[in-house]
Amino acid sequence: MADDFKPLKAALSEVLAPLLEVDGGELYVVSLGKKDVSLHLAGSWSGSPAASLAVRRVVEPVVRSAHPKAKLTVSSGWQIPEGAERVQSVSE
Repeated sequence: MADDFKPLKAALSEVLAPLLEVDGGELYVVSLGKKDVSLHLAGSWSGSPAASLAVRRVVEPVVRSAHPKAKLTVSSGWQIPEGAERVQSVSE
């Protein structure tokens, strides 16, 4: 099952996390499933007016390219959901 998410995890750590970190943001995986992907944006992206645009134009296309059939849910805020794991960029 872990290998099912390898392309998605790679896309999150190699593409999305570095892009968000450049602007002081943090990316968390709340849950991964065959049908659902739940992410959380924190740091400077929590509550940012640009967050919804970034989700539509950047996050959704990257997730869809790696996990096309998943329903994507993205939350944002300073409080990190319980059990969420931070996605470390490859450069860290």
